[in-house]
Amino acid sequence: MNQLIVAPILLPLLTAALMLLLGEKHRALKARINLLSTLIGLGISICLLSWVQHDGTTGSIGVYLPGNWEAPFGLVLVVDHLSALMLVLTGIVGACALLFAMARWDRAGASFHALFQIQLMGLYGAFLTADLFNLFVFFEVLLAASYGLMLHGSGRARVSAGLHYIAINLVASSLFLIGAALIYGVTGTLNMADLAIKIPLVAEADRGLLHAGAAILATAFLAKAGMWPLNFWLVPSYSSASAPVAALFAIMTKVGVYTLLRLSTLLFSGQAGASAYFGGDWLIYGGMATIFTSAVAILAAQRLERMAGLSILVSAGILLSAIGFAQPSLTAGALFYLVSSTLTLSALFLLAELIERSRSANELSLEDDVDQLPKALESLNPPPGTNLDDEQQAMVGQVIPMTMAFLGLSFIICALLLIGMPPLSGFIGKLTLLSALLNPLGLDVAKDEAISAHSWGLIALLIFSGLTSLLAFARVGISRFWSPQERPSPALRSYECLPIMILLGLCIALTFKAEGVLRYTQDTAQALHDPQQYILSVMATRPVPGPTAALNTQVQP
Repeated sequence: MNQLIVAPILLPLLTAALMLLLGEKHRALKARINLLSTLIGLGISICLLSWVQHDGTTGSIGVYLPGNWEAPFGLVLVVDHLSALMLVLTGIVGACALLFAMARWDRAGASFHALFQIQLMGLYGAFLTADLFNLFVFFEVLLAASYGLMLHGSGRARVSAGLHYIAINLVASSLFLIGAALIYGVTGTLNMADLAIKIPLVAEADRGLLHAGAAILATAFLAKAGMWPLNFWLVPSYSSASAPVAALFAIMTKVGVYTLLRLSTLLFSGQAGASAYFGGDWLIYGGMATIFTSAVAILAAQRLERMAGLSILVSAGILLSAIGFAQPSLTAGALFYLVSSTLTLSALFLLAELIERSRSANELSLEDDVDQLPKALESLNPPPGTNLDDEQQAMVGQVIPMTMAFLGLSFIICALLLIGMPPLSGFIGKLTLLSALLNPLGLDVAKDEAISAHSWGLIALLIFSGLTSLLAFARVGISRFWSPQERPSPALRSYECLPIMILLGLCIALTFKAEGVLRYTQDTAQALHDPQQYILSVMATRPVPGPTAALNTQVQP
């Protein structure tokens, strides 16, 4: 099974190479190959997820040595509870974004399918790698592909926002290199498991340099995760990107959150000596500031794409604050919330284009697709002379076209999920977070146990962000669906509706299967905050003996 760990990386790499060989003349064939490869990658991710939890609460940790060099001297790929969860989430979002793009957006520019596969390769690699050097490589791979995808479809607004996006990420990459170099200079290693062993042993004279390197490295990931004030680039970039690209970028923001969670629990856990819980307060305060500023900004947002981008920042702030507390029960709730919010935000980016299509100023003139849903009615008003009483007043309510019914219902579900209204999974995620903040030590804690000021602050911001989202989505819903408008409802293609239905359907399924998913996230949180099994699994893995070694063993007397 360990050999399967490298498959999510190799599969999109080979698929992208095939896409480039096919050129630009076989778009339909490339789209089908791309979708098949993405679905196979999702299937492999599900197999890895099933495998890591087969041993109950402890689970299995798979380790693969790509160069067949033992840790910490060679590159290492590791799959555990957390990485397997992120792999499956990436596969789901990627498949749905691609399905939406096949309706029209894949024809808006060159090399879309190759860039899409390279993007998936970078994401999969970032979640699987177990050393900082390999993490930087995959970080650059996914960023290089995202530059092309960000500019896909051209347009002045997209190019302008894309240039800012590229500039910020180039600065973040430079900070990554500087931070990794400082850490290597102090510890002599970049392997995460080996760093967890060596950080408690760092001399006191060198600890300031270690913390400086860790802070610089964290700044790069905080910019990617969207923490205030490093997040000024995110909303313009994501709201300007094409809908399927923005939906895929919803999982990209989680790369920074994932890395911070991985490094904080592995390198700066309670066993890190003088470096224990380094930077935790910064994550808490920065996350709270992100929640507040984004929640206020969402009240002023007029376009649904900007509201989706600001909602990403709200979710990022909640996750960063939860990581800073270094509390297993809070981490478990944050992981459940991460899954629910990522699926919802991906669906919202796709839905935003369909709702705003008739209002968009940069509508692309792409060839029509024959595979459409039933045509929309020309007006929401009933035809003259039908269903009218003697006073020529409608006897029944207005006719709602199928397209408007689908868009309206999908919008309501997205809004309820992001606001955190019961009974959907968004409510369960926020309720789990609130429960962990109000009862940090479990059910057996004494009733007079004091709740920290940090906890009260995050509780207040969770409620505040929900109220502002409620007001913002209610206002947009009224303007888009309730107020009278004299324009026909947009014609939708089945490829555009199906991925939204899948993503929202998974959120609803997450509601019914919340107990099992929460049990998985609790196991994940326990393993993260007690990283000894991870460290032992990586350091104990030995290279596979080659034929020369077997021959030498046989000729020995």
